[in-house]
Amino acid sequence: MTVAQPAMRKRLASMFMKAVNLALPPRCLGCGLIVEQDDSLCVACWSGLSFIRAPRCATCGVPFETDLGEAALCAPCMEERPTFNGARAAIVYAELPRKIMMRFKYGGRTHMARMMARHIRLAASEWLDAPGSLIIPVPLARWRLWRRGYNQAGLIARALARDSAAALMLDGLVRRRATASSGGLGRKQRFQNVRGAFRVAEKARPQIKGRNVLLVDDVMTTGATAGACARELLRAGATSVHVLTWARALPFKTLDS
Repeated sequence: MTVAQPAMRKRLASMFMKAVNLALPPRCLGCGLIVEQDDSLCVACWSGLSFIRAPRCATCGVPFETDLGEAALCAPCMEERPTFNGARAAIVYAELPRKIMMRFKYGGRTHMARMMARHIRLAASEWLDAPGSLIIPVPLARWRLWRRGYNQAGLIARALARDSAAALMLDGLVRRRATASSGGLGRKQRFQNVRGAFRVAEKARPQIKGRNVLLVDDVMTTGATAGACARELLRAGATSVHVLTWARALPFKTLDS
């Protein structure tokens, strides 16, 4: 191989990508407008996202209007602490994020996972960069996985693992049973719906024991699913469970997914 060959291949690859972009230009993941880069949003859609930053609840990550201190808890967490140790979401779940999420989950737009992972990293870089952490996605029911062809939480988890110090375990959790759709269910009904629905895979237990687990999902509403998964992971010996999601529903009563 001559010195010129790698440079030539790189030049040809660049020319090929330029040709592809001319024929199929990158489009905004929110509205479809032509943009400069793949897996990105136009200025209008980017401005339409509400990113969650401090101050926020030290446990569930819900944002506060005023800074109450790093250890401050929201009223629900003061009343009953969640099973998980902490949670972070990148953005507030509103109309535009809902539209993007529906395309991601049901429209086959699997490449959206890369954008979501970038947003999550901004919200929880200290957890993702902590040595010894283990990323595990919330599992789908078998029939939903078969019908959809992919687990959206698994795709986000995979994208997060590519750019973090954490290891990835896609099959650490399994569904004991299928659960009813959570759309339209109240808070108590959602917790009842997922009770006993998850278990830790036997082969995963040795790797989970003594580890900090980063539980990944697409959206958090009440935290019922995250709590049910965290309970099983802690029973399996995880030292802590922190939940990472792209979006967080606020307030719960205005949403139905």
